[in-house]
Amino acid sequence: MTRHRDDPYLLETRAIRRAFDRASSTYDGSAVLQGQVRQHLLDRLEPVTLNPAVILDAGCGTGQAGPPLLKRYRNARLVSVDLSEGMLRRARARRLWLRRPAAVCSDALRLPFADASVDLVFSNLMLQWCSDLDGVLREISRVLRPEGLFSFSTFGPDTLTELRQAWSAADGHVHVSRFLDMHDIGDALIRAGLAEPVLDVDYFSMTYSSVRDLMRDLKAIGASNASGGRNHGLTGRRRLAAVEQAYEARRRDGRLPSTWEVVYGHAWASPTRRRGQSAAGETRIPVSSIGVRDD
Repeated sequence: MTRHRDDPYLLETRAIRRAFDRASSTYDGSAVLQGQVRQHLLDRLEPVTLNPAVILDAGCGTGQAGPPLLKRYRNARLVSVDLSEGMLRRARARRLWLRRPAAVCSDALRLPFADASVDLVFSNLMLQWCSDLDGVLREISRVLRPEGLFSFSTFGPDTLTELRQAWSAADGHVHVSRFLDMHDIGDALIRAGLAEPVLDVDYFSMTYSSVRDLMRDLKAIGASNASGGRNHGLTGRRRLAAVEQAYEARRRDGRLPSTWEVVYGHAWASPTRRRGQSAAGETRIPVSSIGVRDD
């Protein structure tokens, strides 16, 4: 699913990269929910019979999925990919039995890997940052070997619904991203040539003492507003007060709730699919040729 250029919810890649670069030093201390979702996604690999030689951690962030993936798949080569160089610096520093993942800074729309070169693509909470979901899923389908697995989580449309509604009482700008429904994601997986998709939804509720605490947490994990329809100026006190007043109506037991809808899914690369064609001027490199850079 691709969003048009005049769509106010279209995400700006440079704004996303800047936000995650800034948040790279604070992410691990604030990403409590993200850690829970990551563990649930790892647990969902337990019943899957898989012996991957190459694993791609797409949207790896600070690389927290790397150690458990390498512990589970001891013979695998792990490649960590993220749009943010700041996040990758953190990922490179992680070690497991003197092993370190290869780290590649890349947009998920243009993965610099050869066709059919990856056995498992693991992606925890990345897809919601991709305006061109169809394009990203085609890339994932292209790099997967036949019968390779794509395992992912992403946020669904009820995520941050309280904050979205509170901002709508204050102004007409976009303040919270638009998240895709599970069924739309399933349709996109099929369009990308991925087979046997299985998806389900879980809900989490976080509570805060104030709206500003919620906003601080979002900033600390890099979840800043990157939509084209955002207010590019400063948020005045009056407008912020209107948001706080609207949110206050939801206070229960002294706390403000924040809903997070998480979509989990996996799909397989078809054993009979055609290998994708590289775009003109692009260079595709085999995963085996990627080295590890010491900082």
